[in-house]
Amino acid sequence: MSNKIDPTALFNIGYGLYIVTARENDKDNGCVVNTVTQVTDKKLRVAVTINKQNYTHDMVKNTGVMNVCCLTEETPFAIFEYFGFQSGREVEKFVSPNLHRSDNGLVILPSYSNSFISLKVEKEVELDTHTMFICEVTQSQVLSDKPTMTYSYYHANVKPKPQKTESKGYRCKICGWVYEGDELPKDIVCPICKHGYDAFEKIE
Repeated sequence: MSNKIDPTALFNIGYGLYIVTARENDKDNGCVVNTVTQVTDKKLRVAVTINKQNYTHDMVKNTGVMNVCCLTEETPFAIFEYFGFQSGREVEKFVSPNLHRSDNGLVILPSYSNSFISLKVEKEVELDTHTMFICEVTQSQVLSDKPTMTYSYYHANVKPKPQKTESKGYRCKICGWVYEGDELPKDIVCPICKHGYDAFEKIE
């Protein structure tokens, strides 16, 4: 048995998919995450881990508050593209004048969420490429009884299957992005899904 790490093995962990929203200096933003976990029940605490490359990460770090929107199985791929494949540093992700907000003033997405949880950061744990925020729940509400989108459901039913390509190089097994080159850099980071070297496979 090989000792090589296959990142797709982690898809079998029971992840959900969520949009984290934040607000700083009158700017709203949001990103897709898959690592949200309740860690205590008295008092209610939730851990949220966010990639440091995400603009939302910096906003949460600076303000200490966020919302977690629990996405449903009806969420279209376009939502994951919109919130996950572009940065709030370059685009305005919330432009509608009729945004829904929770009591903390942050945006929620009732059209694609079955619940939302408002959080206040109590502690931060630095994890190289990510920060884990340990948070107190300040508000939470169920919005519908639609099933939660899991990571496995997303890969099986929502994410488009990668198209065959004539390009030579290496393909990201997570999102399908192709690096064209003879040698894959050891420090490569996929510009789409932010995964590293071990997520790539050579195109034969």
